[in-house]
Amino acid sequence: MITILSERPADVPAREALLDRAFGPCRFAKSSERLRVGNAPAEGLALVAVETGQDGHERLVGTVRLWPVAAGGRDVLLLGPLAVDPDRQGRGIGAALMRRALAEAARRGHAAVLLVGDAPYYSGFGFSAAAAAGLAMPSGHEPRLLARELLPGALFGAVGTVTQRSLSGAARRAVRRASRRAGMSLPQAA
Repeated sequence: MITILSERPADVPAREALLDRAFGPCRFAKSSERLRVGNAPAEGLALVAVETGQDGHERLVGTVRLWPVAAGGRDVLLLGPLAVDPDRQGRGIGAALMRRALAEAARRGHAAVLLVGDAPYYSGFGFSAAAAAGLAMPSGHEPRLLARELLPGALFGAVGTVTQRSLSGAARRAVRRASRRAGMSLPQAA
């Protein structure tokens, strides 16, 4: 049985191992990673898919997080990474995580979501390159930058580079404390 839950601190090591298996070490070199370093996922928008075996043992088999960023003067979210355990792909887990994340983002009043990904897959969730046409990732032009407006017109006229939304000093310290409790160290933001 697969259940989608809010990410718990105990899920962090399994999530990191899953991301390593799914993306390898190059995952840290992606331009979207620069927008996550030193940041925290948006409140309530770090989700995991957990498979419960007949013995009651839980195994993390999927993950998605949405991050607060700014794009063309608008507060939006950056989705990623979305990953499913390679042994569990093709079972709809990624799609279930995606639908839940987008529904929760809309419920929480967020206006739009950006991601870097393959248009044929993500267009099924309402993402398009046209919605992100005036925006660029920190590394420059990213042909796979896609967007979905959760509120109609949220990205109309938005032009500029996607940047990390600044956290207050207190919020930054809280992120660092939480990461230390979870056994992770966060690099300093560049």
